[in-house]
Parts: sequence; C-alpha cells; structure tokens
Amino acid sequence: MKTLNGSELASFIQERQAHQVRALRQAHDAFPKLAIVVTVDNPVIETYMKLKKKYGAEILVDVDIHRVDQIEVKGLLNKLSKDKKTHGIIVQLPLEDPSQTETIVNMVAPNKDVDALGSKAKFEPATPMAIMWLLAGYNVDLVGKRVLLVGRGKLVGAPLEKILNSSGIDVHVVERGANLKQEALKADVIITATGQPTILESDMIKHGAVVVDAGVASESGKTVGDLADDVYARDDLVITPKKGGVGPLTVCALFENVILAASSFAKDKKDAG
Repeated sequence: MKTLNGSELASFIQERQAHQVRALRQAHDAFPKLAIVVTVDNPVIETYMKLKKKYGAEILVDVDIHRVDQIEVKGLLNKLSKDKKTHGIIVQLPLEDPSQTETIVNMVAPNKDVDALGSKAKFEPATPMAIMWLLAGYNVDLVGKRVLLVGRGKLVGAPLEKILNSSGIDVHVVERGANLKQEALKADVIITATGQPTILESDMIKHGAVVVDAGVASESGKTVGDLADDVYARDDLVITPKKGGVGPLTVCALFENVILAASSFAKDKKDAG
C-alpha cells in the first residue's frame, strides 16, 4: 500500500507560508489576521479551533476567536468585514440556529471569506484545495483516469466537482445509494466526502485504485472517515491514512487563503500610496 501522507506535505507548505508571512510583516507592514466567529460550544469544534490557532502561531498569523450568541453575529461580521486589520473571517459551523446559515455566511465580505462559504467568495474552499495539493504532491495524474466523487456536499463535493470539471477531468459523482458499488468498481480514483462511516468497503474498490478519504464523522467519541477498516488491509491501493491525510493540508489551504487576502490588502495599500 502506498500512503498519501498529508502531514509530510503540510510541513513543506508550512515552511513556505512562514516565509511569506515574514515577508509581509517586514516588507509591507502587513500582519495577517484571521477572525473565527463561533456560536456553539462543541468539543469537535474546539479541537479544530485549537489546531487553527496553533498553526497560525507557528507561521505568525494572528487568530482571534470571537465567541458570541447568534443574535450578535450579524453586527460582528459587519464590523470585522470593515476592519482593515482583519484579513480573513470564518463563521464556524454549525451555527446555534442552522436555518440562518446561508444568510450569515453571505454576510462575510467576499475578499475576506477564506472558507469560501459565501456565494461571492474570492477564494477556493480549503478541503478541495487540500485534496488537489495531496494528489499533485504524490504525482497522481488524473488526466485520462475515471474519477469518482462520492458525495456532493456544499463544503467539499460540489466545489471539488467544479474544480475537476474546469481542469478537464472526467469526473463522475454518486451520492449514497444502490449504484455506489457499481460506480466505485469502475473508478481509477475515488474521492469520498460524505461523513458516512464505512460507506466504502474493500469489495467496492478495484485493484490498484487511488482512494482519498475526505469524510469526517464522529463515532463513539472518535473522529472517523468514510472508509471501512477492511480497505486498509489491502496492499494494492494508493490511499490516505486514517489520520494525517487530507486534514493537515486543509488547515494549510485555509491559511493560504488568509495569506492571499493579506497580500491583496498590502498591494491595495501600496497602490493607494
């Protein structure tokens, strides 16, 4: 089995990003800052926010966490969108009242919407970007391959389908259902992002396939992906590990957007003279 180790790639990207941030701070007097707006108390979310805060500290990007009641979110987003010292804004999902998600994520200024959740965001969403980096980093060529995308969610599947289509890749999308096995057995590359544990089993994957698991779910207090354990027993696959696959690169991709936003701000400031 060949492993697609995202953690290994992430360390190289982190080093490059740290250089970029130092240059922004020293040459352009720009201090990249990410604001995270959170309305719920949830251990999984806390873990993600700690990871982002730690990564930010390592590359010298300030990360401010704003814990507020949902009723205060609109006013806060309005303030942060106008704040020249804040370059990236994330609305941490889920919200206290998820029915307002669409309205609220579209309140983030498009040039600061580093999670790319709003309809006019200027950036690529982090997880699809991370998946593309992972495949490129291990020289997985998608041209001429049959690529299957399992799941068409707002955060991963739908934007990734768009990216692949625009690159001229032959991509097929399947949701959960009876024809999943039939489609999966034909695929050279499978990218799964459903958040449904064990949706993909060993007898559904053809010999020598490339398998990227970008699914995240909670099961018995543990974070798990979409693949059944028997998939990892195979030695003929090129596959993401249970931990350290897409996840570490998603954090890198998010901060890539923050750095791009800060660079754009620095350029505008310079042009304004």
